[in-house]
Amino acid sequence: MFKITTILCPVDFSDASRKAVQYAKEFARSMEASLYLLNVVEPRPMAVDISLNYVPLEADLEKASMEDLEVIMQELIHGGFKASCGVEIGNPADVILDKIDECNANLVIMGSHGKKGLSRLIMGSVAETVVRKANCPVLIVKTEEKEFIE
Repeated sequence: MFKITTILCPVDFSDASRKAVQYAKEFARSMEASLYLLNVVEPRPMAVDISLNYVPLEADLEKASMEDLEVIMQELIHGGFKASCGVEIGNPADVILDKIDECNANLVIMGSHGKKGLSRLIMGSVAETVVRKANCPVLIVKTEEKEFIE
């Protein structure tokens, strides 16, 4: 029988990813698997800001994300789960796919914002890319985006 030992759960702090963490907890509990929470900070293009307003750089975003992830991880550990976390900088789909191999994940549980139409075409879908290219099963936890005219 196939044994799930490590579950990778990408977290972007959206409602969809928070819901995915809940699913990951249930799977981890029933399978006695460890959880790895991952946040990916996308690189921002450098631009000259003539207004001299401070714009957080990747390092600042990485530090803030790690602090937020550690709060979730500590809650998991106090709940009896084996959990760890990390923050990476890069393209979300590529980083998630690399992390699957790096942490020997047997299952990925991730949220999807349910974008449709033009917004999906322009933004792409991290979840879709991961499903297509991952070398392990991927469970997508969906939350539908409300329909609105763009």
